Amino acid sequence: MENVEQLFSKLSDAVWGPPLLILLMGTHIFMTVRLRFIQRYLWEAIKLSFKRSTEGEGDVSHFGALTTALAATIGTGNIVGVSTAIAAGGPGAVLWMWLTGVFGIATKYAEALLSVKYRIRNEKGQFSGGPMYVIEKGMNCKWLAVLFAVFTAVSAFGIGNMVQANSISTLLFQVSGAKPWISGLVMTVITAVVIIGGIKSIARVCEKLVPFMAIFYIAGCLFLLIWKADTLPETVMLILRDAFKPQAAVGGFLGAGVAQAMRYGIARGLFSNESGLGSAPIVAAAAQTSNPVRQALVSSTGTFWDTVVVCALTGLVVVNSGMWTGGLDGTHLTKAAFGEFHTVGQVILSVALLTFVFSTILGWCYYGEKAMEYLFGIWIVKYYRWLWVIAVMIGSTVSIKIVWSFADITNALMAIPNLISLIVLNKVLVEETRTYLWNRP
Repeated sequence: MENVEQLFSKLSDAVWGPPLLILLMGTHIFMTVRLRFIQRYLWEAIKLSFKRSTEGEGDVSHFGALTTALAATIGTGNIVGVSTAIAAGGPGAVLWMWLTGVFGIATKYAEALLSVKYRIRNEKGQFSGGPMYVIEKGMNCKWLAVLFAVFTAVSAFGIGNMVQANSISTLLFQVSGAKPWISGLVMTVITAVVIIGGIKSIARVCEKLVPFMAIFYIAGCLFLLIWKADTLPETVMLILRDAFKPQAAVGGFLGAGVAQAMRYGIARGLFSNESGLGSAPIVAAAAQTSNPVRQALVSSTGTFWDTVVVCALTGLVVVNSGMWTGGLDGTHLTKAAFGEFHTVGQVILSVALLTFVFSTILGWCYYGEKAMEYLFGIWIVKYYRWLWVIAVMIGSTVSIKIVWSFADITNALMAIPNLISLIVLNKVLVEETRTYLWNRP
């Protein structure tokens, strides 16, 4: 098992080398410039996202599509992933993660726009979309579309299933002594009840669950930061300094400076907000919208809430606790950091992880089944859902190192074809944005 862990770790380091980081951040920056800093429409997009009125064709509302996407993106990456980045890359990783989110808003907008533009109706009259349809119809490149769909169907079991189940079972065992197989069984049963109903059932649950979990966690983190407000200014300055320091050396922590901070901050930023990954556009294609730009604006707010707000707050809490200097990693560091605030911190962490994990498992099931539908047809969906349910149980009991490394690898494989399609079709993005946004009455 140790040899397998080392192999996955080496593969993860290889795929997340400089070429992919340059492609990812380069695309974020390119989209920001090409779309004339689309982030300036963020407030308008936020207001639009809360409208539940029906407008245009689609399977779910703007709000339903956004909350389903947020359900999939707001997961352990926002809590455990942030701690992992800080442990490996130092406090400076928090800033690089945050910057990935700011620029990633433009990429998330671009993904959703193309996904709505090139969506289709399946045999049941439901909308299907995502990068696989964009690549096939927009780029006329079927083989690359198939590759993306394969990577998505497989990746879903890492980022959207086993990582989530593993993190919550580990935490519950540490906090309450509950056996991993018990917590895994409970999650498995509840997941099966919801996903059998498809996207409408998933969206109904997410519309209620996501606002609660986001508000609860944000309020909880703000409370913890106010609790230790005297050290907060020093924490902010430490994050800013460490992000550009050639060689990090703080307390008991020895890092590789800015290179490590960038590597883990950007990698965990993508893992968390999924901008450039190509996952969220799959559910955006199901939204009721009068034109692609409106849903693209709504989808872009997902990155803002996920990384610019939630991840930033987690990073501040962890660094402000001082526990990151003790050699802890992942779930253990998260638990220790929130444990600094006694029972209150543990309650906030436990409730947040439980809701984050469950919602992510629901959202990513939809992504995976749509990829399988593209590859094999709609008949495969019901079998994929049952396989998904079984994977929740398996993920609750496997090694965390293997799961994280596997998720990193499959994320990268998904991102590459999607980022290529965004760059190739950038003229389409500009034309659609000009028609429906820049030149609107």
